[in-house]
Amino acid sequence: MSAGKPIVSPSFKYETLEEKLDIKRKGAPLTIGIPRENAFHEKRIALIPEAVGVLVNNGHVVVMEHKAGEGSKYSDNDYAEVGATIVYEKQEVFKAPILVKSAPLSEEDIPYLQLNQTVISPIHLSILKKSLIEKLMEKRITALSFEHLKDDSGTFPIVRSMSEIAGSAAMLIAGQYLGSPNDGKGILLGGISGIPPAKVIIIGAGVVGEFATRTALALGASVKVFDNNVYRLKRLQNNLGIRVWTSVIEPKILAKQLKTCEVAVGALSNDNGRCPVVVTEEMVMAMRPGAVIIDVSIDRGGCFETSEITTHDKPTIIKHDVIHYCVPNIPSGFARTASQAISNVLMHLLLNASDEGGFDEMVWHNFNMRHGIYLYKGALTNFYISQRFDLKYTDLNLLIASRR
Repeated sequence: MSAGKPIVSPSFKYETLEEKLDIKRKGAPLTIGIPRENAFHEKRIALIPEAVGVLVNNGHVVVMEHKAGEGSKYSDNDYAEVGATIVYEKQEVFKAPILVKSAPLSEEDIPYLQLNQTVISPIHLSILKKSLIEKLMEKRITALSFEHLKDDSGTFPIVRSMSEIAGSAAMLIAGQYLGSPNDGKGILLGGISGIPPAKVIIIGAGVVGEFATRTALALGASVKVFDNNVYRLKRLQNNLGIRVWTSVIEPKILAKQLKTCEVAVGALSNDNGRCPVVVTEEMVMAMRPGAVIIDVSIDRGGCFETSEITTHDKPTIIKHDVIHYCVPNIPSGFARTASQAISNVLMHLLLNASDEGGFDEMVWHNFNMRHGIYLYKGALTNFYISQRFDLKYTDLNLLIASRR
């Protein structure tokens, strides 16, 4: 060996090594359970046969309870033909590691739930009970809510779809109850040539208000929209592409318009808790006999002081000679359309979870999905629920960061 020459191993190379701190696992097959819903007059189903067929073809197992799709007019045979397993005992469905429900979790579901199960379902904050959350925490459930699931654009796709249905349906329902067979005033919502159109007041310029306005205008009604958010009123005008009568919610102006309307639609929302009551009982008393109130906000408490929750079986009550329709789950009355909309979102969520290696891996990479989680392995990760029930809150990002 000559002096002054460095010793170099022939196998030694300077190379950039692959980052190994956060490597996604390969796709994992999922087992998904879909129970039949008996509560909340729920007729929707979270996955339609076409979506189940896609999941099965991708190597996943879908277990369904007998007649789970009946409310949306899907038969067991429709699901069996695309590869779903039909079972007759509810506990068999609840054995699946992933449960997909179209109604909120209830006390009746608790005995069937498994430890460390993942549940995707709606969460109705207005009827949520502390005891239910505590029992879910005990079973270390990971729970995702329809209402808080985000997509890549940062919007809430299921909420928007259900709001579009509720807004459009509100005007169709109003037209039905204005008719003589339902003891209405016998007025055609849109009117005809030579006869003034029915007057419609819409309170709230969000998605529900926008689609109620679209439908009312399409039917030929005269529409006036109220909202305290001027930006939403401007957005409504831009989305419709035409100028409509709008106003901020000023009690005297609102009361004056309600006196002469045939239909009033409550479409206000509130992200945390109850929506504000903006129509007092005195305002309702001054409305025309036979007028119709459709309070879409009833699932948040209602924005009419006289509103009371009704059901699809008995959808209306009459107060001060005014018909009140206060069904909190309007989209369930149009179950097939609503099921298709929900299924479009959840099918891709489940496929993405599989590609990521399961929900435990997906939550590590997918920030939009984190927004939909209110329980993570028994830890309460929704700040509003923790404040409401005085339960311990844990930041989901900290839980995930501490996992590795």
